[in-house]
Amino acid sequence: MSEIWFFGVVAALFGLVIGSFLNVCIYRFPRDLSVVAPRSFCPSCEKPIAWYDNIPVLSYFLLGAKCRGCRAPISKRYPLVEFLTGLLFAASVWKMGITPDAAKLCVFCALTVGLIFMDLEERILADEMTVGGMTFGFLLSLFLPMPVFIGHFVLPPEWRESYLSLGESLLGGLLPASCLWGIGEIYYRLRGREGLGFGDVKMIAMIGAFYGLQGSLVTLIIGSLAGSVFGAIYTIATRKDARTYELPFGSFLGLAALVPPFVFGQPGGSLVVPW
Repeated sequence: MSEIWFFGVVAALFGLVIGSFLNVCIYRFPRDLSVVAPRSFCPSCEKPIAWYDNIPVLSYFLLGAKCRGCRAPISKRYPLVEFLTGLLFAASVWKMGITPDAAKLCVFCALTVGLIFMDLEERILADEMTVGGMTFGFLLSLFLPMPVFIGHFVLPPEWRESYLSLGESLLGGLLPASCLWGIGEIYYRLRGREGLGFGDVKMIAMIGAFYGLQGSLVTLIIGSLAGSVFGAIYTIATRKDARTYELPFGSFLGLAALVPPFVFGQPGGSLVVPW
């Protein structure tokens, strides 16, 4: 038990650092800026941030939530992303143990947190994270077999476990994405305007690549219900026009995607287990 807690704390610290990098991605990807160079800078005065002012979470409070140079306010998103990523990394290790599946879940959580906040702020889901994450999820399925769900019925049973796992990953990524794309296309044909961004389609494909069909369907159901309820309440409360309000659906998909591994997953086991 003490070993799990120790590695959980190590994972949390690593997650704080990854969260700091995610903040860079959230700001730069939608603006087509490199995440490698230049080094971190203040968006207001564009002065480089010193390393001692770039300590995850801590620097935000030491600086009084303001840039040291120009005193412009620092968004609360920065410490929130860092803290949430650290927390999810620790929870992944405590839930899955010191296993490759825990590492896989950490990667997924990092991608998901980045996409949640990117969609909230910019209404953009960058291909670097959706398509890149989807590709990585497909590759991981060859080495970290996931429980086969629908694949048991549509894939040849004599296939090797790694191929069945890849098949489940492909089904989980491509089938819900195709359905979501179809719904969006029907809406566009009927209403003459876009009701669903293609980034949302690629995001559910990324989720399915990691989770398989079962996990992506659970995510899609929870995310759609939560988004519909919140969207209705928000537009009524703010008196916005529901026909023109752009709901950050990707953010709801991301929040819903964090449910299956921690609720349905088994300690020390795979990300999602069959019902």
